[in-house]
Amino acid sequence: MSLLYILDLIGTFVFAISGLRLAAKKDMDLFGATVIGFVTAVGGGTTRDLLLGSNPVAWMNDVNYPVAILAALPFTILFKKYIVNLKRTFFIFDTIGIALFTISGMQKALTYDLHPGLAMLMGMVSATVGGVIRDILCNEIPLIFRREIYAMACFLGALVYYLLDRYTVIGQDIIYLLTTALIIIVRVVSIKYNLSLPKMKE
Repeated sequence: MSLLYILDLIGTFVFAISGLRLAAKKDMDLFGATVIGFVTAVGGGTTRDLLLGSNPVAWMNDVNYPVAILAALPFTILFKKYIVNLKRTFFIFDTIGIALFTISGMQKALTYDLHPGLAMLMGMVSATVGGVIRDILCNEIPLIFRREIYAMACFLGALVYYLLDRYTVIGQDIIYLLTTALIIIVRVVSIKYNLSLPKMKE
């Protein structure tokens, strides 16, 4: 198994946890929470694959993805005390998820010979759409529409990934780790120092 594949499974797992955590906060039952965890984990990748014309979509072609999502349920229940009621844990799992999915989504898009700009957009779709679906179903304003540096962190990571892949001889695994770390760092710094994009004004 490649590093990209392993990290993509990890991203699926942590994104499912972020969905389960929010569902628990909303007092959903196990079935409802599992649905939220599932759509959070695969919503972005499914949207990306449908736009790319990739059939079947990734999680339907590999049972390890549903297994990773289902494994998140007992993990969340077991560590509920540390996951559900701590805002920081939600931030950690969500940030790791978007970082891993941005690069894996962009890399898949590049295999379809898309323009690099569109491949970056597919990376952002992979990273953010699942969270948007999660928040809408849980009656929350999606993170991507708040003032936080969220989608822009994904875009920056995707841009750096393309530049390193195109213009350097660094190995793919190293580039993947570097750009994933970059997205996480941008998110952490933006929250720590309350950085945000300018607001729309009338």
